[in-house]
Amino acid sequence: MTANRNLKRRVRTRAAKTGESYTAALQHVRPAPAADLQPGAKRLRLAVAQPIVREDPRSVAELRASGRGVRRLMHEAHDAGARLIHFPEGATCSPHKRILSIDGPDTVGPADWDRFEWDTLRQELAATAELARALNLWTVLGSVHRLTPPHRPHNSLYVISDRGEVVTRYDERMLSETKISYMYAPGSASLTFDVDGVRFGCLLGIEVHFPELFSEYERLSVDCVLFSTTGGAAGDEPIFATEAQGLAAANSYWVSFSVPARHAAIRSEERRVGKECRSR
Repeated sequence: MTANRNLKRRVRTRAAKTGESYTAALQHVRPAPAADLQPGAKRLRLAVAQPIVREDPRSVAELRASGRGVRRLMHEAHDAGARLIHFPEGATCSPHKRILSIDGPDTVGPADWDRFEWDTLRQELAATAELARALNLWTVLGSVHRLTPPHRPHNSLYVISDRGEVVTRYDERMLSETKISYMYAPGSASLTFDVDGVRFGCLLGIEVHFPELFSEYERLSVDCVLFSTTGGAAGDEPIFATEAQGLAAANSYWVSFSVPARHAAIRSEERRVGKECRSR
């Protein structure tokens, strides 16, 4: 991955000096195929999680079950040799747009966040962070992030280090009409973080529809974008996956694509897929 990042830096430097396009400069800088896998290239084993995503944040039982499911998958990832595990949007809970509506379950309206079992969520997040420390496993986890009332919360990805600390957080910026109108406050910035010399960026929800966000991460020299989503409406997930694949190719970096278990080709209670990211 770091070899790929260095390649892009050399291409941009040549393009700036010569006035060539990025594509033209790439033809002069790209190494021959035999040199693509350099001996010093960094490698990192990544686990992509597909947990059951639950939708009722009023339910202590559901929040507890989500926490147990997340931690079970963390154990599986650790046993498979993963250094980082990537979860989908709302892995702790993805509140349904009608459940918290002040206008009742038959109408989509402003969310009443006082109904959320915040104390339970905080306890489950603490237990997850402690396990990340015990397993020496970086964990990127989709969750609702509470702000001081009356501000709406963010739809977020927590980045939990292998020391069990929430080192940073990504807040979804490009919200759907329902999210921005009734549920969440938008984020304002991109996010990068490094693990073992590999640089990651984060995106959420419907942000796969915004190529400029992926281009921004290319300029920030990321090696892999972690894209977490619930998949949107029925049938959206294959479209999201195709878009993510295309944007990965266009920007010459890896994309990790994490969705809930309901989108798994084989329906099992919970499923994890491991993969190793490396420079090409």
